[in-house]
Amino acid sequence: MSVTAPSASAKPAPDHHARFIELLQTSLEQNGFIKLVLAKYVGEEADLQRIIIKPVTVKAQPCLSFVYRYKTRDITKNLPLDEAVATIAGLLPAAFKNAHLLALTDEAQLEYSKKGKSSLFMSKPQQLREVPSAEHNREKNRFLDLNRPFLKDLGVTNAQHELIPAMSRKWKQINKFIEVFSHALTSSPLALDKPVRVADFGSGKGYLTFAIHDYLRNTLKAEGEVTGVELREEMVNLCNTAAAKLEHPGLVFKCGDVRSVAPSELDVMIALHACDIATDYAIHTGIRSGASIIMCSPCCHKQIRLQIQSPALLKPMLQYGLHLGQQAEMVTDSLRALFLEACGYETKVFEFISLDHTNKNKMILAVKRAEPVDPTQLLVKIQELKAFYQISEHCLETLLLADGLLKLKA
Repeated sequence: MSVTAPSASAKPAPDHHARFIELLQTSLEQNGFIKLVLAKYVGEEADLQRIIIKPVTVKAQPCLSFVYRYKTRDITKNLPLDEAVATIAGLLPAAFKNAHLLALTDEAQLEYSKKGKSSLFMSKPQQLREVPSAEHNREKNRFLDLNRPFLKDLGVTNAQHELIPAMSRKWKQINKFIEVFSHALTSSPLALDKPVRVADFGSGKGYLTFAIHDYLRNTLKAEGEVTGVELREEMVNLCNTAAAKLEHPGLVFKCGDVRSVAPSELDVMIALHACDIATDYAIHTGIRSGASIIMCSPCCHKQIRLQIQSPALLKPMLQYGLHLGQQAEMVTDSLRALFLEACGYETKVFEFISLDHTNKNKMILAVKRAEPVDPTQLLVKIQELKAFYQISEHCLETLLLADGLLKLKA
C-alpha cells in the first residue's frame, strides 16, 4: 500500500479553534470584550441549552461570568480570566458546536459541522459599540433555583420543576426577598459560623420561610434555625408536613402571632404584610431580641391615621381620602424607621418589588450598626414630627419605652 505525499503547493487546514481563542484573548487584553455565547450543545447534561459569558468584577478582580442557561433555571459561575479562557477552549467543540464572540471592534462566529469541520466568520460592527460595566449585573440573577424541592411542594413549580405560570409573580417576590436578605447579611454583624436564628411572623403558606432556610442551608452552607409563625392552624400543619417530608432540619412552624410566640433571642426578624400595629409588635420583638436584621413590609396604618391632625396649610391637599391614607402611611413608617435608627440600626425604606406584582410593596430594612450612635438629636426630631401632626401615641414607641429600650429626654 502506497501513500501519496501532499504536493508542495497544498496548504494545511486553518486552525479556526486557535484563531478564535486568540481573538477572545486579544479582546480581553484590550478591554474590548462584550459577550460570548456558546450554543448548539452536544454534551450529556440534561436541559442545558447554552452558556452566556460576560465580563464581571468580583472582589476587585476581573472575571468572566458564565451563565449556564437550562430549560427552567440559570446557574452562574464566575471564573478568573485565565481559567475562563481555558474553560472556553475546552468546551469547543467537545460540548458546543457554535461560539459567537462580540467585541468592541470585531465580531466572530466559530461553527462546527456534524463531521467536525470548522468554519470561522469575521465581521466589523456597523457602529461603535460600548463595553458594558463589569460590575456584577444582578438584574436577572436568581438566588434560588427552580429545581429546589420545596418549590414543588408549595405549588410554585410542577413535577418537572418548571415554573407554574400563575406563580410567576410569587417566584419573583421570593427571589427579590432573598436578594434583599443577602445584601443585608453582607453589611450586618451576623456571623455564619454558628446557627442563624430566624423568625418569620405571619408566615402564611411558608414561601419565604422555606426560601430563607433553603438559602442559608444550601447556598451559604450555614445552619439555620428558622421558625414560621402563623395564626391559621391549617397553614401551620401544611408547612410542618412539607418540612418533615423534605427533611428540612431546623425549620419549624408554630401556631400563634408575634405576641404569643416571642423568642428571647433572634438574629433575623421577618414580618411581611403584618396589619397595622402588628408591624410595631414585630419590630419591637426584633429589637428586644437583639436581631441583627429586621425586615418588615407594613400593611394598613389605622392607628396613626385616626390621630393625625393635618396642619391647616395641608388640608386642601389632604381633603382627598387617597392622599390622607398615603400621608398616614408615610408618617407611620417614617416614625418606625426613625425609632429603629434611635435603637442602633441603619434603616432603609424602599420599594420591595414592583407595583405590577403587589400593592403591598414597601419594605423597612434595618441592619444593626457595629457601633451605637447617640440618639439624642434623633429623638428630638421624632418628638417634633409627632407634635407637627398632633400624634399622641405611636405603638412602637410605647412598646420600646415600656421595655426601657428607648429613653426620652425630659
